Amino acid sequence: MATTSGTPATPATSSGPPGGAAAAARGARRTERLLNLVIALSATRRWLTKEQIRTAVPQYADCATTVAFERMFERDKEDLRELGVPLETGGEDPLFEDEAGYRIDREAYALPEIRFTPAELAVLSLASRVWQQASLAGPATRALVKLRSLGVEPDESSLIGVEPRVRTAEPAFDPLYAATRDRTPVSFTYRRAGGEPATRHVEPWAIVSWHGRWYLVGHDRDRDDSRVFRLSRVASAVKRIGRAGSYEVPEGIDPREIVAGTVGPTTTRRARLLVRSGAGLTLRRRARTVEAGEREDVVVVDVSDVEMSADELAAYGADVVVLEPPELREAVLRRLRGAAGQPAADPAGGPA
Repeated sequence: MATTSGTPATPATSSGPPGGAAAAARGARRTERLLNLVIALSATRRWLTKEQIRTAVPQYADCATTVAFERMFERDKEDLRELGVPLETGGEDPLFEDEAGYRIDREAYALPEIRFTPAELAVLSLASRVWQQASLAGPATRALVKLRSLGVEPDESSLIGVEPRVRTAEPAFDPLYAATRDRTPVSFTYRRAGGEPATRHVEPWAIVSWHGRWYLVGHDRDRDDSRVFRLSRVASAVKRIGRAGSYEVPEGIDPREIVAGTVGPTTTRRARLLVRSGAGLTLRRRARTVEAGEREDVVVVDVSDVEMSADELAAYGADVVVLEPPELREAVLRRLRGAAGQPAADPAGGPA
């Protein structure tokens, strides 16, 4: 099965040779076209004619003439065969041998049976918590829709794993991951624990998951030193402030070691919540104590990360009110004000 690589691609920059960016763009379009062709030929057990393939693959539909399509398709067939993709030619009805069809031999294309040791299975199980969902890119999804419109029912089970994506709750994850991949400096507002928000200018090196939280490791330009940033504390949109490939990641660094040495052991604190009767069942299950009231109950839970806990508690809306600690209460109110389109309140003022 074709999969996307986890290795960051080398970005095209203006400092490269003339035409380098254009060549990189052409290469990216060719790669996308070949991937879409593989998807179209793998997603069905039927033979697909050239016209069906031309309709299903977006890049072929852009060909101005049939001759241009024929030339491109012939080149792509040879490329796939050189890559070891078992492309077959045949047809459903021997009476119409002139109407050639194409498909990929899925049995020959599939990986052989793989056996894992218990330790390897444990690692894969942990990895599956990060790679939570496999999904198709937009053009590939459109190709499947077009196949259905042509009367070809795709077998989407054969496409699982084409494009794994990491799912996180932090809005900053996607832009920071992209900046890390492209080696592009960024700026963002960062809220330190117990401190005032401040703008940081960073050259991202890596993103690391550590004890259930996501961290950015990079070079802080303002402090001229390496720093670790918890993604849940990024309080603004992430902005690119330079061109791709404008810095190099130091050799020999271990991002996880940097995070472990910076973050240290996880600490927890108690939070007192006023929870409406019959609501907050998840909170009640992990509560240390529950003090029953007439209409609301006081629920005490452990909190290790204020921002992550605020995301969870804000989702309960009016069913949950934070009594303490004050920083958790303010973090929840900040989210509720944002959802309501209200400006941030003065910290000295009353609740929203």
